[in-house]
Amino acid sequence: MRRPPTAEIPDAPGVYMFRDSHGQVLYVGKAKSLRKRVLNYFSKDLAARTRMMVSEAETLDFIIAANEVEALMLEFNLVQKYKPRFNIRLRDDKSFPHLTITRRDEWPAAKVRRGKKRKGDQHFGPYAHAYAIRNTLDLLLKAFPIRTCSDSKFRVHQSRGRPCLLADIEKCSAPCVGAIDAADYQELVDGLAGFLNGDSDTILRRVRSAMLNASDQQLYEQAGRYRDQLRDLQRAIERQEIASERPEDFDVLAIADEDLEASVFVLIVRRGKVVGRFGQIIDKVEDVSPEELTGNLLRERYGEEDPPSLIILDGLPDDPDLWTAWLTERRGGPVELRVPQRGGKRKLLETAHINAREQLGRHRLKRQSDPNARAKAINSLQVALSLPAAPLRIECFDISTLQGRNTVASMVVLEDGLPRRSDYRRFKIKTVEQQDDFASMEEVLRRRFTAYLIERELPTEERGKFAYPPGLLLIDGGLGQLGRAVKVLAELGLDIPVAGLAKRMEEVYLPGSSEPVRIPRDEPALYLLQRVRDEAHRFAITYHRSLRGKRMVDSVLDDVVGVGPTRKKALLRTFGSLKRLREASIGQLSEVVPVAVARDVFDALHG
Repeated sequence: MRRPPTAEIPDAPGVYMFRDSHGQVLYVGKAKSLRKRVLNYFSKDLAARTRMMVSEAETLDFIIAANEVEALMLEFNLVQKYKPRFNIRLRDDKSFPHLTITRRDEWPAAKVRRGKKRKGDQHFGPYAHAYAIRNTLDLLLKAFPIRTCSDSKFRVHQSRGRPCLLADIEKCSAPCVGAIDAADYQELVDGLAGFLNGDSDTILRRVRSAMLNASDQQLYEQAGRYRDQLRDLQRAIERQEIASERPEDFDVLAIADEDLEASVFVLIVRRGKVVGRFGQIIDKVEDVSPEELTGNLLRERYGEEDPPSLIILDGLPDDPDLWTAWLTERRGGPVELRVPQRGGKRKLLETAHINAREQLGRHRLKRQSDPNARAKAINSLQVALSLPAAPLRIECFDISTLQGRNTVASMVVLEDGLPRRSDYRRFKIKTVEQQDDFASMEEVLRRRFTAYLIERELPTEERGKFAYPPGLLLIDGGLGQLGRAVKVLAELGLDIPVAGLAKRMEEVYLPGSSEPVRIPRDEPALYLLQRVRDEAHRFAITYHRSLRGKRMVDSVLDDVVGVGPTRKKALLRTFGSLKRLREASIGQLSEVVPVAVARDVFDALHG
């Protein structure tokens, strides 16, 4: 990209976006002065990845903000929206488990969930392991027996007037059948929430007082229940780590930093107890200083969650006053960033540091390649296949079928050598009736690239997932499949490099040659091709098995009287597969469909 004229760059706070020739956002950044910051990208002394980003960029957009805090908020929103390839991002895409109390429901439930948090519900965590919070919740349900069932199961038992097994073992107060009134149930919900927030002392005093009062009134059975509740609460407290002698709320963020990646470990302390902990790996796609990395981490951590009043760090971020102002606005109250030098909080920070370093060490042992290795593999592939440019985006297509039935195709995407799962796609074959892998591949490619031609004409903000072409199109197959790919691209007038993956891993077919290119086994390109092929196979086979399983369930249940599309869908959603349906008892089936229908389904499955 050419250096823009200085006069065209605003000398004001705001956000800047680098875009490639297709309009895709490559990088989003904020600046106190857009002019000073952007001109730095056109100096000679640039890091390799930054230089790659600038060379790939075609245009540069600016959004002026009223002040730095507004620019920071805008940067976060744009990074979340576009997920630019060259911005700092978390390596581990998985979401950590958290415990949710569904406050929006008439009868709130306690559930261990992953993924996006819903507004209106109350959330605790995240936690490093789901089993840890499940075990703790199992103990707490004896003291606070609120429901943990799904809404559909709740309605089933509500209509039957009979509670589930959890009510019999005293782990649910059975609100579905009116066994508890709303006020008492709300008290249980508030008690569980208070305990998870670290306010265990108040709850212990209340239960102990209730036990003594019941004993004084000679209500010994009721006193015994309070005694058991007190014991279960004390066992759950033993699982909580004491972090502070005072009932204070704060987070501890520790970073183990290296040149290409970093590990962050977070301890969540509420009322002086550690109520959550988790760690993640950060892929340092930007060349940033430790202070800038800390700022990026604060943005990722508190962009969607309210920060506590105190955040413990091992070093202050760049421009700490700006970050403090942003966090204060996010919380609606004062927030302090502190680097402790001694005392209990310093020891806690050192503990988090140890966890961060160990996590990074485990990751380095597990990972198959680092960013440098990925860059070498991409460059190696460019040389091996004589590509005009480094294939930063690779798309691979695979066909999966069984005797011509349920034929499906998968499209997997690697960007910068990493899977971009949000761009993966699955296709059901529509126009090919018999088993014909060549025709199936032609149909899928025509659908994919026709969608690209349509979407590239749309405004940038309205484009979908098919709006950007690959730097390399890979077809899992030999000359036949490759020929169909070349035909489709020619008919659509597209000039996209394409190659076919032969059965032998090191052989790759290119258009215009009947002899494959043989890549030496010690070349990094080979590992990249192996990774993308394995991912395409896995994705296609998983989808194929899913369709095949649904088809088998359909064939078994089609002749059962009383099972229509709705009940069939409910059975499949509950049990997941034909195998699990066969393993289910009549009682388990009757929780989804009426008893008489459950017997017929059971007979059909075991006939």
